Amino acid sequence: MIINPILPGFNPDPSICRVGEDYYIATSTFEWYPGVQIHHSRDLVNWTLVRRPLERASQLDMRGNPDSCGIWAPCLSHADGRFWLVYTDVKRFDGNFKDAHNYIVTAPSIEAEWSDPVYMNSSGFDPSLFHDDDGRKWFLNMQWNHRTESYGGSPKHPAFDGILLQEWDPAAGALKGPVRNIFAGSPLGLVEGPHLFKKNGWYYLTTAEGGTGYDHAVTMARSRAIDGPYEMHPDTHLITSKDGPDAALQRAGHGQYVETPDGKAYHTHLCGRPLAPKRRCTLGRETALQKCVWRDDGWLYLENGTPVPALEVAPPKPVDRVARPAVISRHFDDVVLPPEFQWLRTPEPDRLFSLAARPGHLRLYGRESLGSWFEQSLVARRQEDHRFRAETRIDFAPDTYQQVAGLTHYYNRHKLHALGVTLHEKLGRVITILSCAGDYPDSRLSFPLGPGIAVPDGPVDLAMEVIDNDLRFFWRPAATDAVSGAGDVDWQPVGPVLDAGVISDEGGRGEHGSFTGAFCGMFAFDTSGRAKGADFDFFVYRRV
Repeated sequence: MIINPILPGFNPDPSICRVGEDYYIATSTFEWYPGVQIHHSRDLVNWTLVRRPLERASQLDMRGNPDSCGIWAPCLSHADGRFWLVYTDVKRFDGNFKDAHNYIVTAPSIEAEWSDPVYMNSSGFDPSLFHDDDGRKWFLNMQWNHRTESYGGSPKHPAFDGILLQEWDPAAGALKGPVRNIFAGSPLGLVEGPHLFKKNGWYYLTTAEGGTGYDHAVTMARSRAIDGPYEMHPDTHLITSKDGPDAALQRAGHGQYVETPDGKAYHTHLCGRPLAPKRRCTLGRETALQKCVWRDDGWLYLENGTPVPALEVAPPKPVDRVARPAVISRHFDDVVLPPEFQWLRTPEPDRLFSLAARPGHLRLYGRESLGSWFEQSLVARRQEDHRFRAETRIDFAPDTYQQVAGLTHYYNRHKLHALGVTLHEKLGRVITILSCAGDYPDSRLSFPLGPGIAVPDGPVDLAMEVIDNDLRFFWRPAATDAVSGAGDVDWQPVGPVLDAGVISDEGGRGEHGSFTGAFCGMFAFDTSGRAKGADFDFFVYRRV
């Protein structure tokens, strides 16, 4: 069976594309670099990360982008022997304005080097590119109306001012012709995320509505003409969990239609898996896939007969499902980062880290603080399980309290927990906890260990264990044996049990206040400006 979510952890806004027997899904990466994740499958059951195409300064520079900005809602398509990727780079979150710039990049294959971006427009976000069967290409995006009190965390329908359509001329590299507002959305409101496809002479339009929280939905409409008018689906929403409060997959919406070579219908969507008692989705917005059917009325429906998404759906063909490894151990023996790791915002990673400075180690150069929007040395991977343990070994000799390096459970500048090695003027080298447990109204850093606990010189092992909503840090002097497991008796707990649930979309000011996902990883900062290096010997992620 297809087991949902097919892409666990922070993988939102899934755009799906089939080329022959190959399927690709592109998802949003927001402020994480490189931009856009593309996963590949040949059976819709097993998926592998194969590319992050926005990888150099000429394509993407997000230094200064606020949290939850950056790359929103990419759309991946294939036509004319090339792959096409359109996306938004959002430069502002709070306030009336969004400053959302839309671009196109192309490549002859997913694995190839992608082109420099071609600018499209800035009228709104969530763009898509539709290749019509007459050879014309059409660009869609939602239109943002700044004349409303629609701030981050408090979206208002008037700001989501319909879906725009304009023709794209690839020879000229520009949009041309009139801009048409083709779809105002349903009464649910907050219309965004448009995708077009054509079948049996109808243009079918799916959009995301209801915001990206618990009222989220995929809304469907159709028209005989590409510019409308569009009539609404008999049920309005193709996919939504808003009327299924007990469904395992919540926040369902924003996805795209795809057909198998033999005509079977599927639709991606994002979703969240909340934890009791506060219904916080600590894994962020994940990617799921639903099997659909075409009925005699010419409309698409979920195969299960309701708009509420299913945890398990039938694949196109029987296939063995490859389970995710329970333990992933990385020893940094290569000169490139392991594929699951990313960093924040900057196209100049050489200023943040090196895998060559000390062979067999990841060296982080302390830069700006854990709260920086510009240059932050944080290398991390997605949290993919509600229960997990992460371990690392750090060799770090700070000479001031302004130098800190260690292990972190990180969402954004306001939602983080970190166990760091630093220097205290009386205690010497110590480990300390830095914690920031919410966006507003109070987002100050706290120090649950006070001045810290003195530790001996030399490498130390750091660990964190998250069990649903609870996080606990551990440490020990570096073990002489190989990387060891969670049951070792020499691990010592550090500090109180912390609220891991705040490292979520709903933490802080609530479900629309931010919408990325939780990461665990290694960090270093040096606010003295001397770029003190910290060496990490390994990083282990273990499902508990």
